[in-house]
Amino acid sequence: MKKVELKTLTENFVEAIGKEWMLVTAGSKEGFNTMTASWGGIGFLWNKPVAFVFVRPERYTNEFIEKADYLTLSFLGTENKQIHAVCGSKSGRDIDKVKETGLKPLFTPQGNVSFEQARLTLECKKLYVSDITADSFIDKSLIDKWYGGSHGNFHKVYIVEITDVWEEE
Repeated sequence: MKKVELKTLTENFVEAIGKEWMLVTAGSKEGFNTMTASWGGIGFLWNKPVAFVFVRPERYTNEFIEKADYLTLSFLGTENKQIHAVCGSKSGRDIDKVKETGLKPLFTPQGNVSFEQARLTLECKKLYVSDITADSFIDKSLIDKWYGGSHGNFHKVYIVEITDVWEEE
C-alpha cells in the first residue's frame, strides 16, 4: 500500500459504498474482526474530512470498534464480491474470516488493519457514536422496512475522521 492524499481522490463514494461495498475493520495484529457494509458516506464535518458508517450493535465487529480508537474502511473492488458475501453473512465469532475468504491482512504504521486485496483503504479515528432510535425517524415507514421482523436491532452510527488514505501499489 502507498499513502496518498485524500484531496487527490476522485472516487465516487456513493457508487463505491452502495454498489462495491466496503469492509469495516477494527482491532490490531493481536485480534481484529471485519464486516461488510453498504451503508455509509464521506463528507466534511467539524472542519475535518469524515466518514460515517452504520453498524448493528449485535455484530461481532462492533465489539472491536467499541474498544478501538481507530477503524478502517477498505474497498476491495467488485471482483471480490465473494469476500464481501462471507464477511457480510458470517460472524467472526463462528468462523475465521481471514482463513475462510483468503483475505491477507496488512497493518498500517499505526497498527490498524487493511488487506492486500484492498484497492483503497481509509484509516479513520472515531469521533462520535450514537444509537439510531425509533423516535428520531421522520419517515416512520423506514422502521418497518429496515428494522421490522427479523432485520435486527437499530444501528449505531459512527462518525470517524479520515486520517490516512492508502491505495494499492
